[in-house]
Amino acid sequence: MAGMVSSLTVGFDLDMTLIDSRPGIRACYLALAERTGTFIDADLAVTRLGPPLVEELIHWFPAEHVPAMADLYREMYPSIAIAATPAMDGAREAIAAVRAAGGRTMVVTAKYEPNARLHLAHLGIEPDVVVGDLWAEQKAAALREHGAGVYVGDHVGDVRGARAAGAFSVAVATGPCPADELGAAGADVVLTDLHAFPSWLSGYREAPGAASRA
Repeated sequence: MAGMVSSLTVGFDLDMTLIDSRPGIRACYLALAERTGTFIDADLAVTRLGPPLVEELIHWFPAEHVPAMADLYREMYPSIAIAATPAMDGAREAIAAVRAAGGRTMVVTAKYEPNARLHLAHLGIEPDVVVGDLWAEQKAAALREHGAGVYVGDHVGDVRGARAAGAFSVAVATGPCPADELGAAGADVVLTDLHAFPSWLSGYREAPGAASRA
């Protein structure tokens, strides 16, 4: 038991897993629309958070303009989105539960890494490792590098990343993907939200890989 606990590393996604990024991202899209004179349905955009920024921008801008629009969005983001973004319910408790178990935490996100770090610092959430700019299966490289045996996320892309890394996939139904979709994608366990994570983790530590679905 002691050896297993000491090697426990849990990865977390960021948007809609640890933070409710919808208010800040919505405001940033509206500012980008105003700045460029291009219509962006910000309410629609925040219903499909998870994939990289460029995958959303391609819906609103010609392909050749997307890299420049992504740069502009990221430049505007800190002054608009950080203060507007709260932690998800249970986020701090989930991080604390891993620490209490003697484990390490990491955040692996598709978000631009400097902005991801700003969010975490603003909210006082301090993972041991932060890796940005990775989506879906790309996340597996970072998870393997840091020895993460569990990855927690809200999107089917997070499930794919966990599976590609050989990590236990814990899905939370707090983002754009409903619980049944997360389960169908191959999540090992589907939780309603992060409030359920500490008790799940306790059971997982007693029998790794055999924790029941919630």
